[in-house]
Amino acid sequence: MSRARVFPAVTAATLTLAAGLCGCAGWGGNAAGDGGANSINVLMVNNPQMIDLQRLTAANFTRETGIGVNFTVLPENDVRDKISQEFSSQAGQYDVASLSNFEIPIYATSHWIAPLDRYVAADRRFDQADILPSMTKSLTADDGKLYGEPFYGESSFLMYRKDVLEKQGITMPSHPTWPQVARIAAQVDGKEPGMRGICLRGQPGWGQVMAPLTTVVNTFGGTWFDKDWTPRVDAPGFTAATRFYVNLVRTHGEAGAPQAGFTECLNNTVQGNVAMWYDATSAAGSLEASDSPVKDKMGYVAAPVVHTERSGWLYAWSWGIQQASAKKDNAWKFISWASSRRYEELVGEKIGWSSVPAGKRASTYENPDYLTVASAFAEPTRDAIADADPRNPGVQPRPAIGIQFVDIPEFTDLGTQVSQNISSAIAGQMSVDEALDRSQRLAEDVAERYQSRQEG
Repeated sequence: MSRARVFPAVTAATLTLAAGLCGCAGWGGNAAGDGGANSINVLMVNNPQMIDLQRLTAANFTRETGIGVNFTVLPENDVRDKISQEFSSQAGQYDVASLSNFEIPIYATSHWIAPLDRYVAADRRFDQADILPSMTKSLTADDGKLYGEPFYGESSFLMYRKDVLEKQGITMPSHPTWPQVARIAAQVDGKEPGMRGICLRGQPGWGQVMAPLTTVVNTFGGTWFDKDWTPRVDAPGFTAATRFYVNLVRTHGEAGAPQAGFTECLNNTVQGNVAMWYDATSAAGSLEASDSPVKDKMGYVAAPVVHTERSGWLYAWSWGIQQASAKKDNAWKFISWASSRRYEELVGEKIGWSSVPAGKRASTYENPDYLTVASAFAEPTRDAIADADPRNPGVQPRPAIGIQFVDIPEFTDLGTQVSQNISSAIAGQMSVDEALDRSQRLAEDVAERYQSRQEG
């Protein structure tokens, strides 16, 4: 998972909880407060696309509707912590929050957020049919109701240097397999001065190394848990995928791989230190930025596979309405505007088409203005997002939704602890078998606690 900035100021989305809150308020409103009956309070992450929204709200949404918007804007780790505190208490202080497709199904089950179906049905202008189906599916809970609307989304794909492969007489398949990618990495490794074959995340974190690795696990036939919650972290599929991943990055991967996350791999790719990179589709905007040294040199193809037809992940920063909010109608009006086609057009006009919060609407990928700046990666990005199936990401039934994560609250801690073992294996501090043996015991504990909580 990641958030994109125009090169070179790019930061990775490290999806962990952190203490210590430091809010800011700015364009479009003040910090959360009552603000009158015709205003709403929005709690959101400080990603660049959100800051653009904050800048544009007063002069456009508020001017059009008369609804004031009071923003509280926090760094990602802090906002996750604060949203969890606020929504679990159901105090009703915040009407809308930025939530990902990891939190929304969990919050829906806990009755912390309100279903949106009746608003969608009554809002002809919003056009839910234009939202990419995989996004709608990922924001729909087990009760069949829709609880979130995406602001922008991403999947994952393989990025590669067209010129480097061409010089070696290599043709990249449009739908490569992981063994093919490994062979290409070996062929190009060291063929250009200082250039390694591939960049793969090795940095600890459930949203760092475990995000790409879990997609590899899925397509190798593995899973975190069987449908009955039996842990399968040391099973053949998970083991084969992890051995492959660790061996590939140790043999042909970037320098400093155990500390490399999204940001480090982006910088390595931009600086010409690697020939390929498997990661978030949102990275392409930075690679193709006007001041990027690799602009027009990159190719983009589907996430590599083994036993599945597809393997790209799915991630979306989205909007949810607190169940305790007394201003749900106004909250929906804000969401309907912020996630709309006309908002994307506003961003294109006022800020630039490269800043459009894309990855959620089919119409974005038919817009000639957007395609002018995103022609190199728009189609593979759209295809990757459209093909992602968060309910069926592997070869066996799963007990919870999710492609690069398992959608239960316990996964944040489990994924982080397992990632530390995997990163240690990449660093050569322990074997893959030892890392997975330790991780299996962690998964067994989580399964036991989760099932006990469900039974209780």
